[in-house]
Amino acid sequence: MDMRRSTPCSRCRQRFMAKSVTKGADVECPSCKPNYLPIPADEQYSSSQQQQYGLRSRMRCFYSQIRGKVHQSTVTPSLNPDPSAFNSMKRSSKRAVLCGITYNNLKQYRLKGTINDVRNMRDLLINNFGYPGHFIRVLTEEEADPRFIPTRKNIEDSLRWLVSDSRQGDSLVFFYSGHGLRQPDFNNDEDDGFDETICPVDFQEAGMIVDNDLNTLIVRPLTPGVTLHAIVDACHSGTILDLPKVYMSKDPPSGAEKRTNGGLAISIGACLDHQAAADTSAFTAGKMNGALTYILAEILKKLPGPTYGDLFDLINETLDNVNQSSCLANTRFLRRLFNSNFSQVIYYTLNPFLV
Repeated sequence: MDMRRSTPCSRCRQRFMAKSVTKGADVECPSCKPNYLPIPADEQYSSSQQQQYGLRSRMRCFYSQIRGKVHQSTVTPSLNPDPSAFNSMKRSSKRAVLCGITYNNLKQYRLKGTINDVRNMRDLLINNFGYPGHFIRVLTEEEADPRFIPTRKNIEDSLRWLVSDSRQGDSLVFFYSGHGLRQPDFNNDEDDGFDETICPVDFQEAGMIVDNDLNTLIVRPLTPGVTLHAIVDACHSGTILDLPKVYMSKDPPSGAEKRTNGGLAISIGACLDHQAAADTSAFTAGKMNGALTYILAEILKKLPGPTYGDLFDLINETLDNVNQSSCLANTRFLRRLFNSNFSQVIYYTLNPFLV
């Protein structure tokens, strides 16, 4: 005889009618197990009850399947390889740290284009410059591994990884897209009286990373034959690495004498130290990007191998055209913030071995 009894679901603890099972065995109800076949109609239920319970069971199965699909669709694939790969693989002469911060938990600071910037830069390095994907460390809030969340500690640890064991012929890249700020210079080594900073996702608790720290982390360790390119798409990023030379600019450098250990460091900032940068949808309808990142990537994709002078001139010419069309001034409430007088000028600082 086919025996059925009221049984608690091993997952949600709801009771339901199930066939007799071994004592202690796990049994799932229809809503927790979409593949569960509904129990055939039983004579103890009336016809209307059978229809009602059958409909409810099917609805629970349907909702469970929908919830599973929604959950799967919201999982963002990691841009990092298996974390163990960073330590197990042989070293590469091309390494990069890419950091994009949206500040999702800080509504008043939230940015929309930083993740697109990171993806754009990662594709550029892999497809146009031959950087191996497993030696590009990506820090964003979309990463599931807590080691790749762009906290202050993780950013600093990643920058140490970037320059560690660097040798002649190494080409290193540090890319940052997020907020940048200024704070009073307490070391008295800045001509303008301000230190420039970048803002980790936890900057309100852990503090900002100032230009002095960045110089110590990734500029001073550079030995002869090692090249670092830093691209910082943030406000107030002109002298973010405190390098002593400025390319074709009447504006003085920071005044700080903080050189490499013989290597070459090149910093491309999104704007002057006293300016703000913008993310915009002017280049791709409906998709936000940092102005510097998008223009830089497009130029290098279409015109491979430009000189630094050509590259810098092309970026600024493109920005001038966009500024004249007011595209940047209409983004991120900048028109209201800067009284319609917003402009963005790319700033380049270099160490003395380039000139």
